[in-house]
Amino acid sequence: MVDLGEYGIDGPEVLRNPAVARLYEDAVQRDSGAAISSTGALMSYSGEKTGRSPKDKRIVREPGTEGDIWWGPINMEISPDGFAHNRQRAVDYLNSKDRLYVIDAFAGWDDKHKLKVRVICARAYHAMFMHNMLIRPTEEELENFGEPDYVIFNAGGQSADPAVEGVDGDTCVALDFSSGHFVILGTDYAGEMKKGIFTVMHYLMPKQDVLSMHCSANEGEQGDVSLFFGLSGTGKTTLSTDPHRRLIGDDEHCWTDDGVFNIEGGCYAKAIDLSPEDEPIIYDAIRFGAVLENVVYDEHTREVDYSDVSITQNTRTSYPIEFVPDAKIPCLGDEPSNIIFLTCDAYGVLPPVSRLTPEQAMYHFINGYTAKVAGTEVGVEEPEATFSACFGAAFLVWHPMRYAELLAKKMRQNGAKAWLVNTGWTGGAFGTGHRIKLAHTRAIIDAINEGKLNDAPTEADPFFKFGVVTSCPDVPDEVLVPRATWDEPKSYDEQARKLVKLFNSNFEKYADEADPEVIAAAPEV
Repeated sequence: MVDLGEYGIDGPEVLRNPAVARLYEDAVQRDSGAAISSTGALMSYSGEKTGRSPKDKRIVREPGTEGDIWWGPINMEISPDGFAHNRQRAVDYLNSKDRLYVIDAFAGWDDKHKLKVRVICARAYHAMFMHNMLIRPTEEELENFGEPDYVIFNAGGQSADPAVEGVDGDTCVALDFSSGHFVILGTDYAGEMKKGIFTVMHYLMPKQDVLSMHCSANEGEQGDVSLFFGLSGTGKTTLSTDPHRRLIGDDEHCWTDDGVFNIEGGCYAKAIDLSPEDEPIIYDAIRFGAVLENVVYDEHTREVDYSDVSITQNTRTSYPIEFVPDAKIPCLGDEPSNIIFLTCDAYGVLPPVSRLTPEQAMYHFINGYTAKVAGTEVGVEEPEATFSACFGAAFLVWHPMRYAELLAKKMRQNGAKAWLVNTGWTGGAFGTGHRIKLAHTRAIIDAINEGKLNDAPTEADPFFKFGVVTSCPDVPDEVLVPRATWDEPKSYDEQARKLVKLFNSNFEKYADEADPEVIAAAPEV
């Protein structure tokens, strides 16, 4: 039993940490559109919002934390009174329901940094999602759970009030560090809960000299750990989900003085074009206990058409980490040996693999580069650079330099090596060149993990100055130096100058906080 009276919720029936089967029953019976797939996963719809609403994210501005926060378009403020209004609006909505779900669970596998999280929601689908994404307590842990550190009030079915100062529309996702309360209004997209807790960890961990990271992590047979950073479309999930290595986690981690730990208890993978041939581990994880969001399925067979994106391209699946064969549980690892930055460079400029100094790693970490290709979005007719600080700007709380400094510090302390791996184009930009072969990228990742590139020959890139690896097992030498793959080297130089300018223009907003060594690591025209 759990008493929600302290939050002003006292009317509805409350189911605390119900069995997965019970959540299935309630979802199908009470949640419009929910169904069970042919493989046993729970299918549900998030409604109008099929992705996060980063422009509607708010943080309470109050004396205890306002000096820590990187205020601006990423972290927009709401007053304590405005937040209180939002919370009351959420409480009133939750009180109007006849049944609520409470999930009490943990964030963080390291006992030194573990958070107790309480989720209060009205949809069984939301309870199921967070049951998967948080770390599930044992019966004894649940009995002795006590007071949570953070509470999520998910009232996504209730619109926000735009009359409230700091609220711009019918959606508001607001976090108050002083009370430990997180309120969701106007969106039923489940990922808001997951990323809300990630934002909390992004604030708390650097205060303890722990680096919070938007990355995946895996471990080799010898206990060596690799971290994979990358924006959407760079191959982060594909390359870190390796049948020859144990998965520590697919998305959110922290790096302490003892090693790395996964923040989550599950995985949240894209489902677009999913197939058993290309993504067998993810495909096989979609069974009883998994959640499928916003997918299209055959009404008769309940088979999912993963290529159908008529609802959204952001179709997703969540499942417990235990569904991954040979996952590393507990989800803890030693100090990382390799930090791999993945980018999909549609300009055809960056090499397939380069070695970075700590200062270069800081520079590229802060920029967080990849590129959209023509045709992926309306109006995108040529490659378009995309930058996201620390490969996850939407979740940062401190200035990006705080995270970059922690990264460089831990790299130097532990001798970790940093690599920039391009999974994008070679032989020309998108439309002229071709995508780097996945087999070559996998061979590069294997060589990094096996230490075969530590002493590999390199040559300095004339524009970006990092060490371009010129020899890698199972990769032809002629594809490793990008300028040599272009029919017209002068065209490569022109494209490279264009990309350098984009990098340096983006970095200007962070330069006032950067050390001279990091500024010196910037590329030059």
